Amino acid sequence: MNTVVERELELKLILSPERSIPVPARLTYRTNDPFAVHIAFHISSDNPVNWTFARELLVEGVFRPCGHGDVRVWPTKVEGRSVVLMALSSPDGDALLEAPTAQVSAWLERTLRAVPPGTEADQLGIDDGLAELLAATADCTDDLWLRDPWPSDESQDGDGYV
Repeated sequence: MNTVVERELELKLILSPERSIPVPARLTYRTNDPFAVHIAFHISSDNPVNWTFARELLVEGVFRPCGHGDVRVWPTKVEGRSVVLMALSSPDGDALLEAPTAQVSAWLERTLRAVPPGTEADQLGIDDGLAELLAATADCTDDLWLRDPWPSDESQDGDGYV
């Protein structure tokens, strides 16, 4: 069964130290994609911007700076409020977004209850699928696996091609 944990909230796109604009966003977590979080920005527009990155990165970023490259997350205080900053980089541009820590933390807590840390792989069934695949290979008794793929002149399998 796939469970979806969503939260709509308003982020701030930081344009300068003195200026920011509100950006409606939706945080989404799906138990069938247990390692990832999805953020859609401008959800009321015709073309929302979607980002996907590791849930673990956002969880850690609530407490301490983390990430490098395209996604960096860190906690801070702005005018006495606890916020989480997310720096996103892409070929199309860079964005610095501010999110209220309490709302992000509450949503993350719901995702962690849905799929506790360390159990993400269990949701995907990777171990079961791998065991099934290996069992099928071990049970394979097809004589093609046992024959010499390049019969020699003396072999009974081939016509003695040279």
